[in-house]
This record gives sequence, C-alpha cells and structure tokens, in this order.
Amino acid sequence: MKPLKKVIKPRREAAQNDAVRWQESFERYLRTECHLSENTVAAYGRDLKRMFKWLGNRRFGQLKVSDLARYPAWLAEQQLAPKSVVRHVASLKVFFRYLQLEGVLAENEAELLGSPKLWQRVPQVMSTAQVEELLNAPRKSDGWCLRDRALLELLYATGCRVSELSNLPMRDLHLNERYCICRGKGDKQRIVPLGRRAIEAVERYLRDERGRLAGKRTPAPEWVLLSPRGDRLRRERIWELLKRYAARVGASPEVSPHSMRHSFATHLLAGGADLRQVQELLGHASIATTQIYTHVDHSRLKRVHQSFHPRA
Repeated sequence: MKPLKKVIKPRREAAQNDAVRWQESFERYLRTECHLSENTVAAYGRDLKRMFKWLGNRRFGQLKVSDLARYPAWLAEQQLAPKSVVRHVASLKVFFRYLQLEGVLAENEAELLGSPKLWQRVPQVMSTAQVEELLNAPRKSDGWCLRDRALLELLYATGCRVSELSNLPMRDLHLNERYCICRGKGDKQRIVPLGRRAIEAVERYLRDERGRLAGKRTPAPEWVLLSPRGDRLRRERIWELLKRYAARVGASPEVSPHSMRHSFATHLLAGGADLRQVQELLGHASIATTQIYTHVDHSRLKRVHQSFHPRA
C-alpha cells in the first residue's frame, strides 16, 4: 500500500484565506464596535481588497514603513485619483491599528506612513437660475415626475448627502413643522428646515404618487422616496435621475447630487448666512470642511470688501 502524500497548501492560497478572514473580522469590528454605516463599512472593504492585492504573499508583520511607502505609488499606477489614494492610505492605517488592537502587530509601522497632500478642489456649483431650471425639469412623460420633483427639491432645500436622502424615513419628515431630520455619517442627526416649495413638492408626491408605489410592498415601506417596485430609491438611481435632468436643461456633465449640496451651501453664504450656521446645516464635524465654500462665493467676498475696506 502506497503511503499517502502530504498535501502542502500553497502560500498564495493561504494568504488569500488569511485576507478573507481578516477582512471579514475587520468589517465586523467596524460594524459592531465602531458603529459605522453600511456604506462606510463597504468602502473600507473595497479598499482592503485592493490592499491585499498589493500585499501578495507578504505578512503584515514583515512590512516596514519603507515597504508601506510604496503603496500610494502603486495605487497611483492603478489609475486611481489622488483623492482615492488618500482614502486608501487612511483605510490601511485604520486596519493596521485594528491589527495592533488584536495583538497581531506589536508595532504599527503604518502610523509612520504619511498621506499624500491634496490640492483643494473648488466644488461644482450651479447658479440659482440653473438650479431653478433643474428643479422644473421632470415632466409627466417621465413616469414618476412628482417623486422626481420632490427628490430634487429635497436635495436643494436640505443640502443633504445622497445617501441621507435615499435612507430618509417617513418618521423623520415633519412637513407641518417645516423641517426634516437628516442622519449623517456615524448616524449623527441634524434638523434641517424645509422651505415652502420643497414642502409643496413633497406633499404633492405623497398625495398623488407615493401611495401607489408603497402599495406594491407588504408591509408598507418606511422610506420617503420609493422605486417603481415600492423599494427604497437607491442612491445610484438618484444619481442617474439627476444626471438625466441635468442633461435635459443643458447643465454641466459634472453636475451630481453633491453639486446640489455645494450649491445649497454656496447660496446660503451668498444670502448672508454665517459660516457656523452652514456648517451645522451640512453636518460637518469641522468648520475647516465648510470653509471651502468661502472660496466659491465671490459675490459675498466682494460685498464684504466693499462694506469694510476703507478704499473699496
């Protein structure tokens, strides 16, 4: 009888199994202990998949800061945008910090890794006239035009992120009191007032369309914006709808749901709003994030200069 041959698992297969195991463990940690949103957890997961591809057969403990410093360059070679490279490096640092907490690493070399510096990009902002055209773009022939008008009005009236609007439940909509509750990153809540036109658009949608959409699901769906099948209107679909209406009115191809958020902030500042108030409405943790809009609103800066400079 021939002796059984000992099966040796290839190093590459072992490394792949380790990668899957550690990624699942890390995502559980982010979800249960850090209480991050599913979108954030998914983003970390995507970043880690790319990091494990770069890692290959090497082990975490083998990497020095000189090795890790090659990671951003590798990401750039993969045609990633500078902003994506910065995010991937941040994800790597969080993951290595987790490995240190788990006792896998005695020393965290990733803490010594610097992040690439970004040029501050001026956001895409629409004029008030362009926004007006966009809000009126949906037509009856579009199928669910009242829903789409409510969608666009809410984006501009609240300045909320597309994921916040997609996940907005009926219980957070308070039309009689003229406000809604936006739940941002880390499930942080903020109250955002609603203007007359946004309220009217939402009321028409709730009265004439949402009931037909909600009737397609049992139990009744909780979200404000629904798909033709009665499900939550996904953020990807909101992107598609906005792009369609932006193209219809001849707006820039770069216009996105985030452009509506940028326009919301810029128009508030142009109207005389305080930067701290805009920060609160946007849900920014740091006012430094909000300050970019002071570079966008030239009309406000001109008024300040004319009002206060002795030789204006």
